[in-house]
Amino acid sequence: MARDTGRKKDKDAGHRLIAQNKRARYDYHIDDTWEAGMVLMGTEVKALRAGRASLADGYAHVRDGEVWLENVHIPEYTQGTWTNHAPRRRRKLLLNRREIQKIITKSEEPGWTLIPLSLYFKDGRAKVEIGLARGKKAYDKRQALAKREAEREMQKAAAAQFRRR
Repeated sequence: MARDTGRKKDKDAGHRLIAQNKRARYDYHIDDTWEAGMVLMGTEVKALRAGRASLADGYAHVRDGEVWLENVHIPEYTQGTWTNHAPRRRRKLLLNRREIQKIITKSEEPGWTLIPLSLYFKDGRAKVEIGLARGKKAYDKRQALAKREAEREMQKAAAAQFRRR
């Protein structure tokens, strides 16, 4: 039987966001997501701890039964020496074999792609959340904007109604 210490448990303890691809959820329909570890060099980890990374042009793909992250920009570590890393190098993602098989079967269908959604530290380890995505059409984007605008108007109206009381 577990003993209650009286402290509030936080499910996000040890979770620190580094970079987020906000544009991905606007440009794509996200079908499924996975959390993957990354094989990094020491200077990459130090640059990430400084909070510097960009997922804007990144994507993932499967090659020889392994998942690789491409075109994610982690700038060189400023105090690094000749051992510094290349900013846009290919990085291997660490996933279970079953997850890789699922990714392979889903991503081989036409129109689907793997994109990084967020990059974060979880309990001291660098993780990336990748999503299986299909591109949105222009009318889908307009509908999303209209829905968000309608929700914003409803919030304004509710706040004004509350203030009048």
